[in-house]
Amino acid sequence: MSEQPTETTAAPAAPVAPQQPTETTPEGTVAPESQQAEKPQEKAEESEAPAADANATTETPAKQEEPAAEKPAYLANNPALVQLFGRLPAILSSTGHEEMWGVSLKDSDDIPTVNVLIKFLRANEGNVKLAEEQLTKALEWRKLMKPVALAESGSYSASKFGGLGYLTVYKDAEGKETVTTWNIYGAVKDIPATFSNADEFIKWRVALMELAVKDLKLNEATSVIEYDGEDPYQMVQVHDYLGVSFFRLNPAVKAATKKTIDVFATAYPELLREKYFVNVPSIMGWMFAAMKVFLSKNTTRKFHPISNGANLAREFPSIVHQFPKVYGGESPELLETAKTVKLEADAETPEAPKEEVKEESAKEEPAKTEPAVTTAEAPAAAEVK
Repeated sequence: MSEQPTETTAAPAAPVAPQQPTETTPEGTVAPESQQAEKPQEKAEESEAPAADANATTETPAKQEEPAAEKPAYLANNPALVQLFGRLPAILSSTGHEEMWGVSLKDSDDIPTVNVLIKFLRANEGNVKLAEEQLTKALEWRKLMKPVALAESGSYSASKFGGLGYLTVYKDAEGKETVTTWNIYGAVKDIPATFSNADEFIKWRVALMELAVKDLKLNEATSVIEYDGEDPYQMVQVHDYLGVSFFRLNPAVKAATKKTIDVFATAYPELLREKYFVNVPSIMGWMFAAMKVFLSKNTTRKFHPISNGANLAREFPSIVHQFPKVYGGESPELLETAKTVKLEADAETPEAPKEEVKEESAKEEPAKTEPAVTTAEAPAAAEVK
């Protein structure tokens, strides 16, 4: 500070005082009058500055917006999924139903919901409009059919469906589960009785399917399935045709089968991992070749015809011993080890009183000799029953 002699030298009366930066004035030194005159203005400017700074401080939070949260990879990499989630509230509102395969559909933060929507997109090759239409139809169908109740509280005719359908869950050494439904069509005792009522057959088949869906545990999912990768929430289906004639297929079987395919294609997309047709005559290989012409590659690649059912277990080397012996494994038959829907014996129709009435009528009319039912009419009467 002592190196600035000009600040301590007396200024002449006439000349204008030299300009001196205020920030270099030593403490205790009297500043020139020109500087003193400027100080009130400087102070006024300084007093206004904090106010401006204060305004700037209060305006800063309004200008700075919170950074938008990054989308999870399953949304960022799949615009179609984002679009379908955008339509979900309207879908749920229009159908009045939100349950799908045991999952209560919510938003894109809910992993089970994400997996359900991915399945509907995959089934429609990423077409959002088609996926929305199918999801809507599936929800409407579930609201009407109540499939969960069919599985949990429904009961079905043992004479019609006993031995026809089973469910197994086999676990390998690493804990991975293989959920399998079995349809043993050769076990059908009375084809017209089992298949003639298509609605009754559908309810039984849906009940079995819902038991399998429950074992997939979609509602417990903690990770999102890869859109183009492996899907752990799928099952295996086995159709055993031992003793079934492919050349004399009953019309009732055709009708029930077609209706089942239509329902399952709409209500259960992307739940099938593999389907095995076992004990199929080798001569029928042409049928599966023909399927490839009409069905998508994504579907037909899952179909596997096997002429000898004993070779089925080979397809599952990690759980081969758990399969029944008849299918090449080491376990007892399905009847002893597998689950199925609730079956109950049919109520017997009392016919004795009718016979008594006929006898009494015969006594009252001894002259009548014609039989009540002719031999030619008997088959028709039996068919009605």
